[in-house]
Amino acid sequence: MKNFKHSVAQGDLLIERVDSLPSDLKAANPKEDGNHILAHSETGHNHVVAASHVNYYPANDEFFGFLEVKEKAEVIHLRGFDTHDPISLDKGLYKITRQREYIPEGYRRAQD
Repeated sequence: MKNFKHSVAQGDLLIERVDSLPSDLKAANPKEDGNHILAHSETGHNHVVAASHVNYYPANDEFFGFLEVKEKAEVIHLRGFDTHDPISLDKGLYKITRQREYIPEGYRRAQD
């Protein structure tokens, strides 16, 4: 389990503490399994957090999102082998950034 003060990475996610959230955000509904998917993996092994502990706000930009953690939560990588360590999130506000790469047409999510 990873603990951190300011920022931490899990795969292609960067999680940073922030002081406030933008005012124009809309909360997302959790998936059927009760999780919010913070990052879809190309291999189907998503990075998730339990919706019962957080409000997730996807931003208008596909590379960013925000979390409001209501009580201690964990970001988990759903892969049974060679997985990333879970990340412990304390109560607070966080910005989620997806890794991206430049292509001639602009930016896209980083791909393996």
